[in-house]
Amino acid sequence: MHDDRSITEQRLRRVLKERIKPAVHSRSVPLTIERWEAPGEPVPVAEGLAATYGSCAIGDTWGPAWGTTWFKVTGSVPADWAGRTVEAVLDLGFDRMMPGFQCEGLVHRPDGGEIKALNPYNDWVRVADSAEGGERVEWYVEAASNPVLVEHRATYEGDRQTSGDQPLYRLARMDLAVFETEVWELVQDLEVLYDLMTQLSGSDARRYEILRAIDAALDAVDLGDVPGTAAGARARLAAVLAAPANASAHRISAVGHAHIDSAWLWPLRETVRKVSRTASNMVNLMDEHPEFVFAMSQAQQLDWIKTYRPELFERVKKKVADGQFVPVGGMWVESDTNMVGGEAMARQFLYGKKFFLDEFGVETRNVWLPDSFGYTAAMPQIVKLSGSKWFLTQKICWSQVNKFPHHTFWWEGIDGTRVFTHFPPVDTYNSDLGGAQLAHAARNYQEKGRGSRSLAPFGWGDGGGGPTREQLARAKRQRNLEGSPRVGIERPDAFFEKAHAEYEDAPVWAGELYLELHRGTYTSQAKTKQGNRRSESLLREAELWAATAAVRVAGYGYPYEDLERIWKTVLLHQFHDILPGSSIAWVHREARATYAKVREELRGITLAAQIALAGEGEEELVFNCAPHTRRGIPAGGAGRPVAPRQPVTVEERLGGGQILDNGRLLVEIDGRGLIVSAYDLEAGRESVAPGRAANLLQIHPDFPNMWDAWDIDSFYRNNVTDLVDLEGLEITELGPESATVRVTRSFGSSRAVQSITLRAGAKTVDIVTEVDWHETEKLLKAAFPLDVKAERTASETQFGHVYRATHTNTSWEAAKFEICAHRWIHAEEPGWGVAVLNDSTYGHDVTRDVRADGGQTTTVRLSLLRAPRYPDPETDQGSHTLSFSLAPGAAIGDAVREGHGLNLPERVLSGAGPVAPLVAVDQDAVVVEAVKLAEDRSGDVIVRLYESRGGRATATLSADFPLTAAVESDLLERPLAGTAVGAPAADGTVRLTLRPFQIVTVRLHRA
Repeated sequence: MHDDRSITEQRLRRVLKERIKPAVHSRSVPLTIERWEAPGEPVPVAEGLAATYGSCAIGDTWGPAWGTTWFKVTGSVPADWAGRTVEAVLDLGFDRMMPGFQCEGLVHRPDGGEIKALNPYNDWVRVADSAEGGERVEWYVEAASNPVLVEHRATYEGDRQTSGDQPLYRLARMDLAVFETEVWELVQDLEVLYDLMTQLSGSDARRYEILRAIDAALDAVDLGDVPGTAAGARARLAAVLAAPANASAHRISAVGHAHIDSAWLWPLRETVRKVSRTASNMVNLMDEHPEFVFAMSQAQQLDWIKTYRPELFERVKKKVADGQFVPVGGMWVESDTNMVGGEAMARQFLYGKKFFLDEFGVETRNVWLPDSFGYTAAMPQIVKLSGSKWFLTQKICWSQVNKFPHHTFWWEGIDGTRVFTHFPPVDTYNSDLGGAQLAHAARNYQEKGRGSRSLAPFGWGDGGGGPTREQLARAKRQRNLEGSPRVGIERPDAFFEKAHAEYEDAPVWAGELYLELHRGTYTSQAKTKQGNRRSESLLREAELWAATAAVRVAGYGYPYEDLERIWKTVLLHQFHDILPGSSIAWVHREARATYAKVREELRGITLAAQIALAGEGEEELVFNCAPHTRRGIPAGGAGRPVAPRQPVTVEERLGGGQILDNGRLLVEIDGRGLIVSAYDLEAGRESVAPGRAANLLQIHPDFPNMWDAWDIDSFYRNNVTDLVDLEGLEITELGPESATVRVTRSFGSSRAVQSITLRAGAKTVDIVTEVDWHETEKLLKAAFPLDVKAERTASETQFGHVYRATHTNTSWEAAKFEICAHRWIHAEEPGWGVAVLNDSTYGHDVTRDVRADGGQTTTVRLSLLRAPRYPDPETDQGSHTLSFSLAPGAAIGDAVREGHGLNLPERVLSGAGPVAPLVAVDQDAVVVEAVKLAEDRSGDVIVRLYESRGGRATATLSADFPLTAAVESDLLERPLAGTAVGAPAADGTVRLTLRPFQIVTVRLHRA
C-alpha cells in the first residue's frame, strides 16, 4: 500500500481549520455594543453597571495598559432560532497563542452576578440549550486590558506609573450564534484521533486504522453543509474511538487545575480578578459536567473571592461540599521555599490549612507546589507536622543539566522525615490533555514496571480561564482508548492513595530538590528580600513580647487580629514570584511600601508590649529577642548588659591600613581597605587565605541566556573585576566598646561605602555596606577566601542546615554553582571553622582553591545585588544597606547564635527593672523559634523550638508561669502523638528529647 499519510493529515488540518471549526457556530447576528472606560483603578461592579455607556463597534480599539473597559452587550434571539442551542461569542481581541497573558473579561448579569469569564480558549457564553425566539440578552463585560509582557525584553509597561496610554486591543467579535453540537463533537473526535495518530509509530497498525477512519469521515463531510453531515462523519469514527486501551496502558489521573501566580506579570489587584474569573468558569463547567474535578491551591486566592466576590464564594463552597471543587496545598500561597524562614513556612501551613478547615471543613492532605524554584530539604518534616502526607511538584523538570531520576518517590528531609512525593511526568502544570502531552507522560514515566500511574494537572493557568469543555471532551474520549494512556478525571487524594498503595517501596531521594535553573532568584530585588527577612524578625519580636506581656501584665490584650493580618500579608509576599524578585516593577514597588507599613506596625506592637513589661522607671533595659543569651541578658528577657572585659584597640598597620584588636580577634585592614587577616587569638588560627583579601567586592557581567531576573548562568564567572580602587579610608569610631574603619569606593556609575567594625568581646567582624547602585546587567559579590580545607559547607535553612559539597566531581555538584543560605554559611575542617553571616542576603557561591604550599582554601561569596532588565528594567537601582559578618573560629552552634544575633537587634528602653524570660531552654543547641499565644484564643502559650546542630539533644523547658499541662502539638496547634515532650514537673519544667533537626511545638496550658 502506498504511504499517503501526509496527504490525509494535511487534508484534515485544512478542513478542520477552514470548514469544520467555523461551522461550530453556524449562524450569527451581531449584538449591540456600548462601552465605558473606568478611570484609574478597577471599580466595584455596582459602579460599572451604573455608569453611562457610549457607542462602540466591532473593530474599535480599547484599553490602555492596566485599564478596565466595561462593555454592555444587548440583543435578541431571532425567532427562527427557537429550539436551537444559542451562545454568544465575545472575542475581545484575543491572541489565541497566549492564554493568561493578555486581556481578559468577566461577564456579569444586570444584577451584578458573575456568569463566566472570557479568555482566548473560552470566549463563549451559553444563552440557552433550547432558545426561545425573541429571548432577550443583556450582559456587562468587565474587560481588563493587561499588557502583554512575556517577550523577555525590557519594558516600562510593567507599572501603571510608567506605562503608555495608547489602546492595546481591538474588539474582534460580539455575536449571538447557533451552537452546532454535532459539529463541536466532530471537532473533538477528529482532534483526539489526530493527536493520538501522530504519536504512534509509523509501523503501528493502529495508526493506519485511525488514518483510514479519518479519511472516511472527511469523505462524509459535505463542506457546504457541515452541520447536516457531521453526524454521518462521526459515525465513521465510532469504531476507532471505541477500541479499548491495552491492559498495560499507563494510567493518568487528570486533575482540573489553573495555576495562577498570585503576582507576576501583573499586580496583586489583578490577581484578585484573575482568580474570580477562573473560579466563575469552573463552577459553571461543574454545573454542566458533574464528573469534572478542579483543584485550587492558595488559601489567599480563595480568601480574595470570599472578600470581593461573596456570591461566587458561596457557589464555590457548594461545589467544595459536592466534591468537585477541591482545595489542595494547605498553604496560604504557593510560596518560595528556598528563602522563606522556618517559622514563616510553618505559618504558611497554619493559616492555609486553618482557612480550608474554617471555611470548608476540609483537611488538605497533599502539598501542591508545582512552580516554586526548588524545594528546601526542611520541607518533608514541615509537611508532616502540618498534618499532610503527600507532596506534589512539577518544576524540577525545568532543570538544565541533570534529569531527576524519579517521578514517584519518598522525599527525605534533613531530620529523616519522609513524605510520599509525585513529580508528574507530563512535565507541565497546564496540560491540555492533548495526545502529544499524554504520550510524553507515558514515555517519560520513570517508574515503569513498579508503578503504573501518574497525575496530570490540566487547564489554562494565570488567567487563561482554567480547564475547558474541549479538555473534558478529550479526557472522556481517552478514558479507554487503544494506543492512548487511560485518562480518568479524579481528585488528587484519590491518585495519591492509589499510587501510594501501588508503590509503597518507592525509591528515596534525600536532601533538597535543587532546581538547576532560576538561581538568580536568590538575589534579584534585594529590598523585597530584605523586607521579608526583617518582617520575619519583627514578627518574632512582636509575638514574643506581646505573649510575655499578655501573661504577665494585667489589662494587656494580646493583638491576635493584628498579628494574624500582618502574618498573612508577609506570607502573601513570599509567593514564588514576589520574594524571588521575578515580578514586574509594580509588584515590587508595592512590596516595598507594604514592608514599610509592616515595619512600623510591628514596631508599635513591640514597643507597647515592652513598655507594659518594663514598667515605670529610669533603669536602662536592653531587650534580647534572640534565642541565646547575649551580653549576659537571657534569651527573651531584658536587663543591663555585662560589660566586656577588654576594650578594642586600633593601631596603624605597617604599609598602610589599621589593625583592630579586642583580645579575641586581631583584624588587619590594608591600605586598600581590604581585610587581609582575621586572626583567631584563642585558637591561634588565621581565617583569611594567604595572599588573599576578604570582604573583596567583585563585579561580574550578568546577562543570562533567557530569564533575566530569574537566572544566573555559570559563564558569568568567566569575567570578574575586583573593586580595589580606593576613594577613602578613615577611622570613624574609636572607643573601648568598638572600632570602625570606613572604606569608600566608586565603580562604574555606582558607589560603595563599607563600615568594618570590631566590637569589644565579639568573635565577629561586622561589615555594613551601603551601595548606591546604578549598574545594568551586572552582579555584585563580596568574597571571603578562607584558610579552611572544607569538603563541604553548611548553609542554614529552615529549622537547621543543609550540607553541600565544595567540589564538582559530578554534574549534580557542578550545577550547584549558586546556592541559597539563610542567615549563615559555615566552612570547617575538623576542630575549627569559619562562618559568614548576613542580615538579608540569600545567594552565595562556594569554590575551593589550592594554596602555593599545596594546602586547600575555601572561598565563600555573597551575592549582594543584580541589575536584570526584565521584567523590571529598574531592578535594584538606588541605595541599599546590607550587613554581613565574618566569624573566625565559629562552630555550627556559633553560626546559629551569631546569625540570630545579627538579624535580631537589641532594643533599649527605660523601665523599673529586669524582665525575666517567659520561657527558657537550658540547652543552646535547642533554639526557640517562636513564642506566641494559641490561635484558639485560649490563652495557652505556644513554644516552637528545634534542634539546630544536627545531633540529638535533651533540654529542659522552663515556663515562668503556672502550668497544668504541656502537650506536643502539630503546626496547627493540635495534639500530636509524639514523644519529645515530657509531663511538667512539680517546678513547672518540661523535659524535651529531640532527634537531629527535630521541630517540636509545645502547647503550654496555663493554670
